[in-house]
Amino acid sequence: MQHPSVSTIQISRVTAVAGSCTYSEQKENDLLAVEEPLEIRILHGAADSRQQKSISVTMCTPGNEFDLANGFLFTEGIIKDKNDILSTRFYTGLNTSLNGDRIILVELQPGIGFDPKKIERHFYTSSSCGVCGKSSIDAVRNVFDIPPSKDSLTVEASVLTGLPGSLRKQQEVFEYTGGLHASALFDLKGNLLLTREDVGRHNALDKLVGAALASGDLPLNHHILLLSGRASFELIQKAAMAGIKIICAVGAPSSLAVGLARELQITLAGFLRDNRFNIYSGDQRIVLLK
Repeated sequence: MQHPSVSTIQISRVTAVAGSCTYSEQKENDLLAVEEPLEIRILHGAADSRQQKSISVTMCTPGNEFDLANGFLFTEGIIKDKNDILSTRFYTGLNTSLNGDRIILVELQPGIGFDPKKIERHFYTSSSCGVCGKSSIDAVRNVFDIPPSKDSLTVEASVLTGLPGSLRKQQEVFEYTGGLHASALFDLKGNLLLTREDVGRHNALDKLVGAALASGDLPLNHHILLLSGRASFELIQKAAMAGIKIICAVGAPSSLAVGLARELQITLAGFLRDNRFNIYSGDQRIVLLK
């Protein structure tokens, strides 16, 4: 049975004929990562005056929608822990512009306040870019205020270089399509604990945080986060909200990502591939055996 996050289409595969300037064409099926809109709504306010508000529409890959919605609320600072959530369910109301199974309604406990400024920064972002500009950074500052804290975490460099291979073995949909981002959680020995995939790198991390929220594992302050692509400012912020101290990315970090990691004393390694990596922040936690 085909994976629900994968769709099949017919394509024409064109290849060059060796030793000539001609090309051959062959009809065959190809697998694509599914991308669909998902709306996240919250039900909030006092018990006798509940209000519903749409707070986000994101393009995402089907699967783990409840984790995505709850993780998004947590990393945006709208909720503090899972006890702030009364229920998470698919919306079944009428007169909607999207299908009911693509709308998530998160009902907050009565009395949980909702500040619209908590989601202001999403006017500056998309699923493929980070946050930039003074107004965007000011909006992020409305989300969290995490003071740097001392710790004695250490991890061997050999553990970090082994993480991408461990993740690749678990990227089920990526193996089909090559079109998804992944966020993975490891312990300090390099054991893979949890992974989530999505067409949007921010969604993948929200799914991961949402799953940890549901299982009561937050804060993730004794774990390693691996990002399958680049490390943007927003991904560092979301990881910081979850208490993560060590972040590794297969791709490059942005300048704002490095700045935030240094400000929060988070260890950030980039270009983690081919048995090497660059350390951009927090090198005291990485043990180099010589």
